[in-house]
Amino acid sequence: MKKVYSTIASVVVLLAATLSLTSCAPTKVDMAAVTSVIDVRSVAEFNAGHLEGALNIDVESLTFTDQIETLDHAGTYLVYCHSGRRAGLALDQMNQLGFENVTNIGGLSDAASTTGLQVVAG
Repeated sequence: MKKVYSTIASVVVLLAATLSLTSCAPTKVDMAAVTSVIDVRSVAEFNAGHLEGALNIDVESLTFTDQIETLDHAGTYLVYCHSGRRAGLALDQMNQLGFENVTNIGGLSDAASTTGLQVVAG
């Protein structure tokens, strides 16, 4: 019985590691194929520094769904935040609304590296 629990634990650990790897953003993105880059942080965070050309749509805002719904559902979107957690929430909400091409590119520094876009303030 102990061996069964050990095997199950190993499978759970392997599955968790695999899922966390598949949720990582690619190392570089072809920006010509991207409709928009969306920063899902607060306005204050966005103003402190964001990717050049990014849209600011705060995932924790009461108007997030309304703002997202104005976007082309067939577009290709990259979403980022501070650590990737809120971007994951935004990705889930966008998928529920029918968006199919949304990628969580993590936090601001990972997003800058992935896209090649500059971080700008204001």
